[in-house]
Amino acid sequence: MSNDVMYAGAYAQTDTATLGAGCFWCVEAVFQQLNGVLKVSSGYSGGSVANPTYEQVSEKNTGHAEVIQVVYDPSIITFDELLEVFWQTHDPTTPNRQGNDVGPQYRSAIFYHNQEQKEKAEYYKEQLNRSGSWNSPVITEIAPYKNFYIAEDYHQNYYLNNGTQPYCYFVIRPKMEKFEKAFKDKLKRTNQVQTRNK
Repeated sequence: MSNDVMYAGAYAQTDTATLGAGCFWCVEAVFQQLNGVLKVSSGYSGGSVANPTYEQVSEKNTGHAEVIQVVYDPSIITFDELLEVFWQTHDPTTPNRQGNDVGPQYRSAIFYHNQEQKEKAEYYKEQLNRSGSWNSPVITEIAPYKNFYIAEDYHQNYYLNNGTQPYCYFVIRPKMEKFEKAFKDKLKRTNQVQTRNK
């Protein structure tokens, strides 16, 4: 899925990735920092109910995962690099769980938009399992993209807008510190992070 969008005063060819790696507040905060990522939206994918609410998804019977949809410039950051960040910033071996967040909406998932994304996701998942990087098998769901329902406004830019809230301070902030050390060469300049996602 590619589009031309205006970015920094010029048109850029973009692609889209849809990824689930636990609470979308955490995942959004990580991917917003990456150079080449133009927009990150939190929402719901992989379920059977149209236009679900956060409350419906939290009841665990709509089939949706909490996901982020990433619009990015592949000339700056590739899908391969997005996958590298994806797999290194959550635990892809725990079914329906990330830390204290438990339920099918927190499952590890890649909803691929085209055959190339499918093949790359499957390849890297297989490589991770062969490498023994994790003590348990990587069980990330790899499924075709069907729909994306954007989450309520208060979920967007959650960490940027609520950094002192206890969940952000005690759960997201330590994760961000580890991520920023591991991927410092892929980060945006500080002033870009606040503006690109508004």
